[in-house]
Amino acid sequence: MTSPILVTGGTGNLGRHVVPLLRAAGRDVRIVSRHTHANSDGIEHYAVDLLSGDRIEPAIEGADTILHLAGGPKGDDKATGHLVQAAKRVGGVRHIVHISVIGTDTMPMNWFRIQLDAEKAVTGSGIPWTILRAAQFHDIVWTMAQKMSKMPVIPVPGLQFQPVDSREVAARLVELTLAPPAGLVPALAGPKVYPLGDLLRSYLQAHGKRRPMLPMRMPGKAGKAYRAGENLALKGNDVGKRTWEEFVAEHAAA
Repeated sequence: MTSPILVTGGTGNLGRHVVPLLRAAGRDVRIVSRHTHANSDGIEHYAVDLLSGDRIEPAIEGADTILHLAGGPKGDDKATGHLVQAAKRVGGVRHIVHISVIGTDTMPMNWFRIQLDAEKAVTGSGIPWTILRAAQFHDIVWTMAQKMSKMPVIPVPGLQFQPVDSREVAARLVELTLAPPAGLVPALAGPKVYPLGDLLRSYLQAHGKRRPMLPMRMPGKAGKAYRAGENLALKGNDVGKRTWEEFVAEHAAA
């Protein structure tokens, strides 16, 4: 009998794709999230606050693999640290798989530094690990465009993105979770690089909207890093197949 796989953030955008794939592979799953949910066949739910570190150990007990997907706008370094320390206290965890973001070690912005500190909590744990860095998900870019489209005039910094489909990221994470620890694996990004203005225009067109756009230049080190493509995966990394245009067409039809 195999041990259950603990999935943090299993009810989130990425987790909703990951959990069915793990079940299809015949693995029982323990989902850690902030709220209580009913258990189902092969799936147990644990209400855990990773930011406070409370009630983590019971969820880890008996699990030999942790797939850490939980994340938010702040505190990911602390949450990951609490998870790792609890895993060390409980013992028996032989593999931690962690989803991170492209640019953690190159983008001079606080959020990226927090993600790098979260990675360090995993790599310094003494537990064998795998880390996958991914580009921004289509879903995140869609939400960003949705919010920006409400402005009467949309400011458009000269940024570029390489959005990736969250289902492709989920499939890759499941492969890595079911395989031996592999360290830092090639990053995963989408098949095309888009200027921000092109992403916004395609969103607006899908909704039959028009908005004037105001080109602008992002100043400072962050702007320089974005212009240099430090948030992109251009060489030596993995590339998904599903384009932003395909994602937009699907959501517009829905």
